[in-house]
Amino acid sequence: MSDSRASLQRPATRAARLSAIEEALTNHTVTSQSQLSAILADQGIAVTQATLSRDLDEMNAFKKRLPDGTMAYAVGRGALDEQPDSTKVESQMSRVLSGLVTSVAAARNLIVVHTPSGAAQYVASVIDKQPVEGILGTIAGDDTVMVICPDDDAAARRADWLLALASK
Repeated sequence: MSDSRASLQRPATRAARLSAIEEALTNHTVTSQSQLSAILADQGIAVTQATLSRDLDEMNAFKKRLPDGTMAYAVGRGALDEQPDSTKVESQMSRVLSGLVTSVAAARNLIVVHTPSGAAQYVASVIDKQPVEGILGTIAGDDTVMVICPDDDAAARRADWLLALASK
């Protein structure tokens, strides 16, 4: 598979590794952690099996049966199909946000979320993947996520909600 991403360079950060794992699971049929480790190694990302296992757990990766019967790793909303209630969504988001969010502040219809360096894009991705009422989308830099809400009241409510999730 030859494309422009073959020469993609990633920083040696946790957020970059998580992004690479998500991309690998989206673009490849990955049936084992050793196969995933090899895909990451091809991108210059060395990861231990223990770290990879923790990363997959944190990302809520799951194995699903493909039409040909193969069991392969997947990420995304498929994991929520079994139990799409808000408690499960909040629990999954809380696991990620509690380790990565350092502060949350509402500013008119925006929420400013601070993270450790390199984690903002991953945090934004976690927020964007969940259908959360009152959140239109996110913009992420290196250590700051801007969450866009439809109005000031929604931003205040969602800022409190994000802070509560990050505090669990």
